[in-house]
Amino acid sequence: MAPKPWSEWSTTLSHLALGVVSLHAAVSTAQASRGAAAGFLLQALASATLLAPGLGTDEDCLAGAWVATVIGLPLLAFDFHWCTNGHLMCAGCFIHLLADARLKEEQATCPNCRCEISKSLCCRNLAVEKAVSELPSECGFCLRQFPRSLLERHQKEECQDRVTQCKYKRIGCPWHGPFHELTVHEAACAHPTKTGNELMEILDEMDQSHRKEMQLYNSIFSLLSFEKIGYTEVQFRPYRTDDFITRLYYETPRFTVLNQTWVLKARVNDSERNPNLSCKRTLSFQLLLKSKVTAPLECSFLLLKGPYDDVKISPVIYHFVFTNESNETDYVPLPIVDSVECNKLLAAKNINLRLFLFQIQK
Repeated sequence: MAPKPWSEWSTTLSHLALGVVSLHAAVSTAQASRGAAAGFLLQALASATLLAPGLGTDEDCLAGAWVATVIGLPLLAFDFHWCTNGHLMCAGCFIHLLADARLKEEQATCPNCRCEISKSLCCRNLAVEKAVSELPSECGFCLRQFPRSLLERHQKEECQDRVTQCKYKRIGCPWHGPFHELTVHEAACAHPTKTGNELMEILDEMDQSHRKEMQLYNSIFSLLSFEKIGYTEVQFRPYRTDDFITRLYYETPRFTVLNQTWVLKARVNDSERNPNLSCKRTLSFQLLLKSKVTAPLECSFLLLKGPYDDVKISPVIYHFVFTNESNETDYVPLPIVDSVECNKLLAAKNINLRLFLFQIQK
């Protein structure tokens, strides 16, 4: 067997020293801070894994996966929170626990020790996040092992097996394939040789999808030219119904816009019986006119995220004619992107959004 070169011995000694120091730190801090100790222990395990023979080769692609499951869950995120007893939760699970507690009208608790958890009681564990970023993880395209902190860049920019598209996709080429085949495909792609008539048909189909987006923005620009425009920050507060099996709903305090008094209400999954049992979660809302009007009040309105929130909401314009007899809209969807964003709203103490109202004058 040929002896290892000095560079490999140097790397091995570095990982060994880091592992010993991390293990000693984990033992030393176990009594004072179990969360920090868990971070040091993960760092020691990461170093031990990097010393394992065959890691980073196709022969032992499961070694990193073993380390990634030592705390009982797949490490899909870098953000970790810990309860007052030191138990770890990834950011997604933490938000999901808070949202479930809101739906069930319970105090959110740690899955391990059942102590109370909240955004004020829990904080991020930077030691664990640093250790997790150094753990090996498998590229989903080439199946090679990389530190988690470098994996995203590798998959987006460097991996020769990453899925990519033909540069002629804008003129209709549907090809998807590995990056190392891109040059060969583009050299043989038939779309650059298509006639003008053939390309016009393809471009017309693509234009139809863009017209809907442009129509929305043109509608918003048109509304901004109206004489009477009002907006305000609204805060949805959680309440429970008086039913035998109570249900969660949200309502804002009364507010004044366009010299009228209004209220907004919202509900989860259209008042589904047990929304906490569903993985797919949505919010819908309605606008209620609380003041009396002497003539029909025709309005357009939309909800957007508040100035200090990071929730992703796609703008949708709704239209309604308010009268004394018909003073509330139907429940309409709050256009949040997905269930993850919905959980973010449910996990918050209150939901803060911004309402725009446009009065249509004939």
